[in-house]
Parts: sequence; structure tokens; C-alpha cells
Amino acid sequence: MDVVGTMFFENKKLLIDKPYKRQTYQMIGGKVEKGETPLQAAIRECHEELGSEAIFDENLFELEMEFDEIATSDGKTPIYFYVFKYNGILTGKLNVSNEIESFKWYDTSCGMEILSNTLKNEVVPYCVSKKLIN
Repeated sequence: MDVVGTMFFENKKLLIDKPYKRQTYQMIGGKVEKGETPLQAAIRECHEELGSEAIFDENLFELEMEFDEIATSDGKTPIYFYVFKYNGILTGKLNVSNEIESFKWYDTSCGMEILSNTLKNEVVPYCVSKKLIN
């Protein structure tokens, strides 16, 4: 299964969200639907998860990482993860929904225990190594 995530940064912090159905925070993203490219899926998921008042330029997404992972949801489903970086400033208002409980601007002072496996094992270490987050 192909999955996408998008990294938005502000003040050396990474935007993450917490779905109601999960115990941990995850990336803004989700599954690539049939007939979609990973980029199209990343843009769609950002619109869905951030809400209609979040403002971003769809032309500023750049593929940053790709890796194999095991789905956090069940701990056994193999997934192929595409991670995009947003090369701009996210503006507007983030809106919680019936899917998303809360948003958080994450840096390492928040601890790793609140993170999904994908964030903990791949994305946050990458962001720290590239000095994208504190």
C-alpha cells in the first residue's frame, strides 16, 4: 500500500496531527487512492486534514523521502511511504474535524512517546539530521 505524508515547518517545528482513532500523533497524510499520483494524494490529504481555512500553494510540494515501513495502525501491513516537504509558509487557520482531534507544532522537546512509528523511526530523525527541527 502506498502512503503519503507532508512536512510543514514553522520556527524549526514540524506540524503533526492526532486522529481521534489513534493514541499517537502522525504526519499530515494518508493512503494514495486508485488513479492518484503520490503528489495528488498528498495535496488531497492536506486539504482534508488541515481544513478549508488552511492556505497553502499546491505548487510548493517537493518529494523529500521515500521508504518502506510497517503501518502504525496494525503493526503488520507493509507500506511504501512518500514524504513531501512543503517549501512555503502554511497560513490561515487549521480546523479540527470528525477525523482530526488536534494539531501540534513538534520539536524534540515534546518527546518521542507521542509519535507514530513513522515519525519516531524515520521522519523526526531525518528532520533533526537536516536541521529542519530543533
